Amino acid sequence: MIRIYQAVSLTVAAFALLWTVVFFVDGQYLMAAAEFFPVIAGLVCFALVTKGRLDLFLLVAQMSFLIFIIGFSLMFDVPQNGAPRVTHLFLPVLGMLAYLNYLRRPARLQLAIIAASLVTFVVLHAADLRLPFAQPVPPELHAIGVWLNPTMAALVFCGTIYALQQRLSAPRGIARDLLAALRQGQLSLAYQPQTDRDGRVLGAEALLRWNHPTRGPIPPSSFIPAAEEMGLMPIVGGFVLEEALTTLVRWKEDPRLSALTLSVNVSASQFNEGDFETTLRQLLERHPIDPTRLRLELTESVLIAGLEPVANKMTALKRLGLTFSLDDFGTGFSSLAYLRRLPVSELKIDRSFVVAAAEHDRDAAILRSIRAIATDLGVETVAEGVETPAQLAFLETTGCRIFQGYLFGRPMPLADFELSVIAPQPRAMPAAPELRPAPRMAAG
Repeated sequence: MIRIYQAVSLTVAAFALLWTVVFFVDGQYLMAAAEFFPVIAGLVCFALVTKGRLDLFLLVAQMSFLIFIIGFSLMFDVPQNGAPRVTHLFLPVLGMLAYLNYLRRPARLQLAIIAASLVTFVVLHAADLRLPFAQPVPPELHAIGVWLNPTMAALVFCGTIYALQQRLSAPRGIARDLLAALRQGQLSLAYQPQTDRDGRVLGAEALLRWNHPTRGPIPPSSFIPAAEEMGLMPIVGGFVLEEALTTLVRWKEDPRLSALTLSVNVSASQFNEGDFETTLRQLLERHPIDPTRLRLELTESVLIAGLEPVANKMTALKRLGLTFSLDDFGTGFSSLAYLRRLPVSELKIDRSFVVAAAEHDRDAAILRSIRAIATDLGVETVAEGVETPAQLAFLETTGCRIFQGYLFGRPMPLADFELSVIAPQPRAMPAAPELRPAPRMAAG
């Protein structure tokens, strides 16, 4: 996709530069100046996409070319001598580009650009609209443009269609490779410690990792969304649960590890499967562990099936001895409304609050409120994303006792994690900076 966007940006810039030179040689200096605008825009777009600024690239490309096409069509490229205007032929390409961006990140702005591109294309094609002070392109140059512009628009449109095809087929390709990775043993679990303030390991979160034999490590952000889109999360999640239970059986035999808990992320699609309870029951029968050591991490997205069915399923699973953690707490819209109905034993404070709380009073107040709610409900809290002594010091003032983040340990292979528990390396915690007093909270 990056290469396609780079090629399109340079192609548009080169094509616009060609017309700039043609207009300049013919003495049409105002047209040449106007045509030089997409040259600059194309080069800026190329630089943005090369640096990986895809969102900004797409926004600049869409807005700049939409403005240019409409302005040039009304000012210079007007129908004459029975020949139609041709600059507006690039508007469907622009609409396709907006649709590609909408697939990446749905937004009303993208829908507005799509609508604007298609509506102005129809209007400029059907009506002889022009500004009162329009300066038509000279007939001899317009005759060339009638053939050249549609040809270039068709080529760019083909490139955009190819980009769309790549975007739509990418999840299917990733899903196919992911299934192969499952069969070939390329997937594994990494374990990130969950500790107390002194670094004593209380448990871990199991995180899925994919180490491709030729492409190397593939980040979960690249394959988890594709697995979700293609309906593979029950299969992938089943692998994670199987590996986690195998690990807990291993820990059960070692008194130095037997007290650890292991948290596993369960996706909404996996949890809401009709046979999820049966699957877990069978896994527990095959792996004789203390079920209270397995903690299922759920997010608010599980409630897509409805609060009542989710609460009933969680209650049934709790009877098996399993415990639940509510992940990313505080980032949703209805957390407080349903928290009293769900049998959770732990809240995971989202890292966004942890990062900001040590520096911003409003985030600090929210985090204190989360801790107060957890205390009143009798549930534990785990602070995610703890990376600095200042964050740790603030969290301690709220009463938080369990922490997860790079300050205490990165995700690591099983053997390394077990070694860190059995033979921990002594380390002194950095002194925390002086904290400012907590802001006063209004009563009520």
